[in-house]
Amino acid sequence: MDPLTSLLNEVRSCGALFGRNLLEPPWSVRFADRGALTLVTLLSGDGWILPDGDAAPVRIGPGDVAIVTGPEPFSIADDTGAAAPPLFVVHPDRCTTADGRDIGEDVILGLRTCGNCEDGRTVLLTASYQATGRVSERLLGALPRVLLVPHDAPDPVLELAAVETGRDAPGQQAVLDRLLDLLLLSTLREWFARPEAGPAGWYRALGDPVAGRALRLIHDRPEHPWTVEALAAETGVSRATLARRFTALVGRPPMAYLTDWRLAVAADLLARTDATVASIARRVGYTPFALSAALKRVHDTRPAALRAARPR
Repeated sequence: MDPLTSLLNEVRSCGALFGRNLLEPPWSVRFADRGALTLVTLLSGDGWILPDGDAAPVRIGPGDVAIVTGPEPFSIADDTGAAAPPLFVVHPDRCTTADGRDIGEDVILGLRTCGNCEDGRTVLLTASYQATGRVSERLLGALPRVLLVPHDAPDPVLELAAVETGRDAPGQQAVLDRLLDLLLLSTLREWFARPEAGPAGWYRALGDPVAGRALRLIHDRPEHPWTVEALAAETGVSRATLARRFTALVGRPPMAYLTDWRLAVAADLLARTDATVASIARRVGYTPFALSAALKRVHDTRPAALRAARPR
């Protein structure tokens, strides 16, 4: 398992909020749902992603796919200088008008479909991701506020998502969740491959036969009693060569990365599952006492505190 797969396993969509918007200028839509990731694409028409704060507006055209990282609000509009109130505001649990009232039939055009014109020239698709935990923080920390992948050719996954958004059939939410997962993964892979991406060290290292192999071993088997010597033997190089190449590409020495990964996995398991502390410790290569000491040393927390914060 490579690091990107490991991280995406922790931000898998569940109950994705998919929306289709049929729009005629002037228009704007505001997102205040505090989503960790929001996928934005236009099937037709043009628009601008307008993040709150200092981030610059990003133009999005037909077929382009953008990912906006949260949780700060942002807007999408047909013009950067749009002064009119948003057509609606997306909150964590509902959509409202700009002044907080529930949206009416003049905005709701159909199943998962809103807008200001049933024949609107702009067709906007959005999908929000919730992602929590220390593992997903690694992915979010590697992304800019807004990333955009241009597309010059039709994307069959995107076209299928557009069709499925308007359907009401058994298992529909599961279909939409999996489509969102596929769109997110394909967009991230394309983004990281672009020269302007400046990907995180762990992603750059994936193509290296030495550092990439060591990364996969750490992610596949965090419970193994790894040492630099053991990782070097598995990758077929000397200890010094592994340490040098891993540190240069990933940005951290192998043992420091191993510790960070083990503790991230353990923290998420403690916060999300009913597994015992002893079983979680074994899964990441620690004794219960050693896990508690490592969490205190690195993150200034204890297993009991992480468990107490678990959603009920």
